[in-house]
Parts: sequence; structure tokens; C-alpha cells
Amino acid sequence: MSAVARRTVVSAAGGMGVVAVLAACGGGTDDKAGGSGGTTGGTAGAADGGAGGAGGGPIAKTADIPVGGGKVFADQGVVITQPTAGEFKAFSSKCTHQGCAVSGVSDGVISCPCHQSLFDASDGSVKGGPAPSPLPPAPIKVEGDSITHG
Repeated sequence: MSAVARRTVVSAAGGMGVVAVLAACGGGTDDKAGGSGGTTGGTAGAADGGAGGAGGGPIAKTADIPVGGGKVFADQGVVITQPTAGEFKAFSSKCTHQGCAVSGVSDGVISCPCHQSLFDASDGSVKGGPAPSPLPPAPIKVEGDSITHG
């Protein structure tokens, strides 16, 4: 085999390894439930990672969000938490590490299943893992027992 052909084969094999790694770390449309009170619903949210379906439509009922926990609405691209009774927060459900969908909320922590990044459910800040920045806040409105896009 010539040196050029050998280099081509080695380059192609290396490139396939990179593709496999990127595919494993990609968009994360896996709908795994995480922790107590953490569930996912539907498919991945907006392409830019923000809350999909903006425009004031209903997302959930306040009773759907456990105190000290939260719920992931993957189809809306948002995770809604209730850090303390009556206080509701919302963040993008797209992990800031490599864009996987977060999978659940438990004990005040939002978790990403891809590389184990952890975020504080009260403010979206990074609590652990490789995530470089907090989850961006998402606008919501709480009116009565309804949570809608803000």
C-alpha cells in the first residue's frame, strides 16, 4: 500500500471515530425520566435551545410541578421548577455543554444524562459536570393554576 493510500485510510478511520463521538453527544431526544418528579414530554424543543412554542400557550398546571423539584417539557424546550412553594422558575431544557436535553429534576437539581452536568433548580447555575454556563432562563407566566409562555 502506498503512503498516500495508507494516510487516506487512517484519516477516514479517525474521521469516523469523531462522527461516532459527536453522534453520541448530540441533540439528546431521549425521553428518559429522571429522579423524583422529573419527567420529559414529547420531542426536542426549539432549534436554538430556547423555549419552543412561544406565544403564551399553556405549558402546565401548577399542580404538575412538585415543590423542590420540577418537570422537563422537552416538546416546549423548557424545564419548569418550583424551588419553594408557589415560586416557579423556567429554564431552557438544552444543556449548555453539548446541547443534550436535560432529563429531570430531583432534590433541587436539574440533571443532564449525557455527561452528568448538574444545574441548580432555583437559578439554573452550574452545580457540577462539564457544563460551561448556567441554563438560560425561559419566560413564563403563572396565572391562577396555569403556567404559560411569558
